[in-house]
Formats: sequence, structure tokens, C-alpha cells
Amino acid sequence: MEIPVVDFGMLETEKRSETMALLHQACHKWGFFMIENHGVEKELMDKLKLLTKMHYEENMKDSFYNSETAKSLDNNGYITKKDWESTFFISHRPNSNIDDLTTLSQDLRKTIEEYIDQLIKLAEKLSELMCENLGIEKSHIIEAFSGSKGPSVGTKVAMYPHCPRPELIRGLREHTDAGGIILLLQDDQVPGLEFLKDGEWVKIPPSMNNRIFINTGDQIEILSNGMYRSALHRVMAMKDGDRLSIATFYNPSGDAIISPALELLLPNHVRFQDYLDHYSKTKFEDKGLRFQSLKNMANGNQDILK
Repeated sequence: MEIPVVDFGMLETEKRSETMALLHQACHKWGFFMIENHGVEKELMDKLKLLTKMHYEENMKDSFYNSETAKSLDNNGYITKKDWESTFFISHRPNSNIDDLTTLSQDLRKTIEEYIDQLIKLAEKLSELMCENLGIEKSHIIEAFSGSKGPSVGTKVAMYPHCPRPELIRGLREHTDAGGIILLLQDDQVPGLEFLKDGEWVKIPPSMNNRIFINTGDQIEILSNGMYRSALHRVMAMKDGDRLSIATFYNPSGDAIISPALELLLPNHVRFQDYLDHYSKTKFEDKGLRFQSLKNMANGNQDILK
């Protein structure tokens, strides 16, 4: 099963329509995909991965293998309430907590901040393209996510260490993501990430050629009225190698109210007899226009039906 790869470089060429169609199908049918030629600097991505791996080796590795999670493998039973991961979380927007993470080197902090500045621009561009494909105002996702302080952006940095008994524990248990758009900079050597599609677990390969992995969260499913679904995924514990995951979440503000975009709602609160009356006049016309007329009627604007 070949995972969609969307080439953002094609958006400025004669292949734009084809590329937009591929993006729509990736969001609608899959809920996850890869993007390339996205504008985030390769050197910055490589530096971030290198510095993060160094931070893990120097500050996190020993404590993880001495943790209760690591020791629980000695019981030989399947572990259902823990994950085989070593993580920390950075808040970027609207408020940053990076200065509170005192074990991070200055070089790593500076690299993270430069990377996030570029990644937010990518998230905003991706949100606008999604809106265009959905037929709503291109700023709808950004505005819906903004609340009183603007969209919330944070990064979960995770290492999934090599596991001596991977059959006893998940790297990360099955879940969908609660938020909006997830942009993942992942390991280019070690696999482990899996997404569910059509009842089958799809193994996500390591990210090569400067690609960023994207998946959509629950709030995009709500906002799109189910058109773009959040996908169930998990991380398998691996016996060989440590897998790096730097997942940035472009989410709604905490006080943002998320609901389906009105343009995507089917007509509602319309009496069937009213529908039949309108249908008799428009039976051989476009169904979409008929639905739009009925939406207007439900919203109190009945001039469109005259």
C-alpha cells in the first residue's frame, strides 16, 4: 500500500490541479501522507535531528532504562498501560516554555526555534490548501483555531529506544490525535510508526529525501464535517535501533470553539414537504445548488427559493 506523497513544488506549475487533487484524496481517504519540497530547510532539519539525538544520549537514555517502564519488562506479561518512549514537550505558541527546559543546550534551543518558525509557515500553507480543497475560505482553519490568542503550537520530542522485549509493549498505544494538523520530522533509519487504513495497519517507512510526514487530528475531522478524518495510529517497539520522532502539533487555541464549517453542512431543520416542493421545481438541476438553497431556507433566507 503506497502512501501518498504530495510534492509542494508542483503547486506553482501546470500540475497544480493534479497536486491539489492528490492532497484532497490523501486527506479524505487516508488521513496521513508525506510532503516534499515544502520549504523547510534540509540543513536545519538534519541539525535538529542530530542535536536531539545527542540530547537523548546525554540526558535521557540512562534515566529511561532505569525507569519503572523499562523494569516492567521483567514481569514477562503484556503491558497495557505504559508506552516504550522517552519524551519531553515544548510549547511554542501562544506562550513558550523552552526556557524552562534547562537541560536543552543553547544550540538545540536556537535550532528548535528556527525550525518551528519555518514549520508554522508550512502548517498555515497546508491549512489554506485544505480549505481550498474543501471549498471554504482559505483562512477558515487559521481563524477557527485562533480563539483569543491564535493557534496553539507545541512539539512532542520522543525517542523510542531499542526494546529487548518488543512483543510485551507498544512504543505508543493506538490513538487518534486530538488536535489539528500534525507535522512529523521522524527518523530516517528506524521504522515503527503504523497507521490504520481500511482495517489494515500500514507501516510508515523512515522519512527519506527531506520529507515531512503529515496526519490530521480530530479537530480537522470536526471542522470538515467528517470529510477529512483523523486516523488511528500507533508506534511499535523495535528491537533494533532507536527511533526519533519530533511531532509538531498545529492545534486550536484552548478557548477556540470548533464546529463544522457551515458551507460543509448538509441542509438541516428542513421539513420534508418543503424539500419535496423545492425538489419538484429543481429535479433535473444540480443537487448541490438545491442543497445550498435549502441551507439558505433553513437559515431564514427564503428569497433564494422564490
